[in-house]
Amino acid sequence: MTAFVATPDYQRLFRSLPENLLLMTPDATIVDNTDGHVEASLKPRAEVVGKSMFEAFPSVDQNEGDVIFQSHEHVRQHHAPHTMPLIRYDLALPAEQGGGFEEMYWQATHYPILNEQGELEYILQRTQNVTEAHRAALRAAQVQRDLDEAQDRTRFILENLPVLIWTADAAGHRDYFNSRWLSFTGKPLAEQTGLQWAESLHEEDRARVLAAWQKSVKTGEPYQVEYRLRRHDGQYRWILVRAVPRRGADGRITMWVGGATDIHEQRQMVQELLTANEQQGSLSEQAYQMYQKAENQRETYESLFTQAPAMICILRGAEHRYEFVNPAYQQLFPHRQLVGRTVAEVLPEVKDQGIIDILDKVYQTGETFNGNELLIQLERDASGVLKDTYFNFIYQQFRENGQPAGIMVFAFEVTALVVARKALEQVRDAAADALGNATAG
Repeated sequence: MTAFVATPDYQRLFRSLPENLLLMTPDATIVDNTDGHVEASLKPRAEVVGKSMFEAFPSVDQNEGDVIFQSHEHVRQHHAPHTMPLIRYDLALPAEQGGGFEEMYWQATHYPILNEQGELEYILQRTQNVTEAHRAALRAAQVQRDLDEAQDRTRFILENLPVLIWTADAAGHRDYFNSRWLSFTGKPLAEQTGLQWAESLHEEDRARVLAAWQKSVKTGEPYQVEYRLRRHDGQYRWILVRAVPRRGADGRITMWVGGATDIHEQRQMVQELLTANEQQGSLSEQAYQMYQKAENQRETYESLFTQAPAMICILRGAEHRYEFVNPAYQQLFPHRQLVGRTVAEVLPEVKDQGIIDILDKVYQTGETFNGNELLIQLERDASGVLKDTYFNFIYQQFRENGQPAGIMVFAFEVTALVVARKALEQVRDAAADALGNATAG
């Protein structure tokens, strides 16, 4: 007795395949599709079978229709599979789902099905909905662009701040120096990493500085020291250096960031003030202490930007709108909200003092402006009274995509130093008068 073998229902099997499959004749007439394709396309099988694919599923973009046609043509000519590039095909939502169209993206591959004579009999389209993957890729690309922009901005600020900046690892080995430091010392980065930077210190300061640095690395306490650093021309210049540690979530130090400013002239002035007249020692000490206090305020780092060793702000656009203000800058105007507003809006008193004109010129021409002991009258509290304040500052244009984008401001107040110098001048004048009188007598 011959066993009965049931003939498989291939159409039912085809329609049950767990794929989005569409079977067409070589001229793209739809023969059948799987249940998965029916569900994904949101069109009943009866509405598409017997129609051309391009009629049943019209493209929203002519270019995408051409891409599909060229893929079919590849299969017809070469009898080989062809995977199309990603295309957008929006689906019409039924009324119960709110109607309208949903933006969707698809990846499709066309396979040839040949007859016994090797002729093309059908084209099988396998379609995958990659909308979420595509959107995720777009989001990832945007995140990467934002990250790259943040890194570029950080690098720009590090390289262009008029401060000598460096970083070190948790063990205290220096691993980065910005271009300002490298230009100052005239040595390449490879010759200053680790402890090589100490070779540029004055031999009388080296042991003291290294001991202070090793103590900070060991204890985690902020590092602050003054020493003489050899400039590229061989001259030793006094600098003030301060560094703070960056800690991880577990409280452990992960790196150090430090900055240095040239205080050579200030120290010379203080020394001259001390030697000019011993009777003026008290005044000289007071002036130097005032300078040290101001310097400490500017040099306090909790992070590279928010606690930079000076007053720093970034003005965005031609209207000079505050985009970033560090605490030292904000401290100058404790009663004013700066970020998000323009200089003209929050500092109306500077309009008639030429500051806006200077900012306009720097933004328009790209020429850096250096102000030395510039007098500006400011309302530093809510009293309405303008006070004489002296600043050393730099206005420097920064560009984005080759176009002016804003101005970076680096400044520190030197009111105390100006007052001290005027006092020194009075001492000199008094000494000259006394000498003249003595000569005349």
